[in-house]
Amino acid sequence: MKLSFHGAGQTVTGSCHLIECLGRRILIDCGLFQGGRALSDENSRAFGFDPAAIDYVLLTHAHLDHCGRLPLLTKRGFRGEVIATSATFELARLVILDAAHLQEEEARRRSHRQSRPFQAGEPLYSMLDALDVIGRFGRSAAYDTALDIAPGIRVVFLDAGHILGSASILIKFVEDGRPRSILFSGDIGNAGRPLLRPPSTPSAAEVVVMESTYGNRGHRSYSASVEELHEAIAETLQRHGNVIIPTFALERTQEILYCLREGIEANRLPPSLPVFLDSPMAISATEIFRRHPECYASALGELFDAGKDPLHVAGLRMAREMTESTAIARIRGGAVIMAGSGMCTGGRVLRHLKNNLEHHAASIVFVGFAAAGTLARQIIDGVRKVRVLGEEVSVRAHVHTINGFSAHADQSELIDWHDRIAEKKVTLLTHGEASVMRELAPKLQTPRLEMPALNQQFEI
Repeated sequence: MKLSFHGAGQTVTGSCHLIECLGRRILIDCGLFQGGRALSDENSRAFGFDPAAIDYVLLTHAHLDHCGRLPLLTKRGFRGEVIATSATFELARLVILDAAHLQEEEARRRSHRQSRPFQAGEPLYSMLDALDVIGRFGRSAAYDTALDIAPGIRVVFLDAGHILGSASILIKFVEDGRPRSILFSGDIGNAGRPLLRPPSTPSAAEVVVMESTYGNRGHRSYSASVEELHEAIAETLQRHGNVIIPTFALERTQEILYCLREGIEANRLPPSLPVFLDSPMAISATEIFRRHPECYASALGELFDAGKDPLHVAGLRMAREMTESTAIARIRGGAVIMAGSGMCTGGRVLRHLKNNLEHHAASIVFVGFAAAGTLARQIIDGVRKVRVLGEEVSVRAHVHTINGFSAHADQSELIDWHDRIAEKKVTLLTHGEASVMRELAPKLQTPRLEMPALNQQFEI
């Protein structure tokens, strides 16, 4: 068995791992690198393997840093099958088409800035490339159900509890008369949140490839995080400011809507609170969420079964069209505005940041991870001036970072998830910053631990 790492090697984004066994080449995820310019440039480089030689892509979930290079994979020759859960397929279609649209838009902007437009270069991939890879979406995997993807190779998708449809993937096969097993964690969820079930763990696996995003810290409790969110909104409304929440369209948006509804029903927030969801992708993702009860936590399922929509907020207004977004941007105070992207690397949130960062009455509330090099991380780290949409803007607004909403397991949860797996012979840490991995590594019970670098290969 050969295992190589072509993304998320000692960094947090770009997940892409290749396993070669029984004459087959199986890719686990194919995500975009996100963050600073150096990481973005990594997206256009060679994969480190021949895309045409890949037989299958097993997709753990639909976040951009796990599925965002799939159209590029097809553009460069992939003709195999993509396998994922049903919910992941629905969300991945949404994410990939949106990413392709943004790639084309950015290419057009570069063209306009060039004195010779036709030398500005093409987008990383196009809408046609996105449609091509969506045409490769094949079999849907059900949780905890064995699926024979090729002769002698069986996979099981386990609920990872991270976002809707997310999975850890266990691969089993017999090599030279010896049973082999390898588990890819995907992104492991933060247990105890209201929307999804907690992550599952298989009883045993020989090789474990595990994410380590929050491997050096704990999360604040969920209840304390909800309380902090309600307080931040209430205090901002008293100052007559806007609350800007940069949100990830998948999962985080739905969770914040759930919390806002609870806050209104508990009289922690005013019943007439104007809430704007300024994200076409988040609006569509919320509609998709309602269609997948197989992923719900039991309490959420009971609310839906009782005919109550737990994601419905009385004052919610959704903005799909740009004209609606422009109108929201004119609001001077008293509203909660949720917009993408969560790391402020693009999207409609930039306009709202530009209009509110300089106002003492406003609040910017971050409810998710911000990679190094992103605008979100700069604001969180206390930079007093940032560039937004090409202009320098002073940061005078109140900044709140509430990490209890994280969709990732924290250090204690990662350790618990890992150490419940029996028969481990080697653990390989991915999807984390190198310093975080070094802090987590000594706390894991495993005979051998590796922290793969980009394009590093192992024969196990």
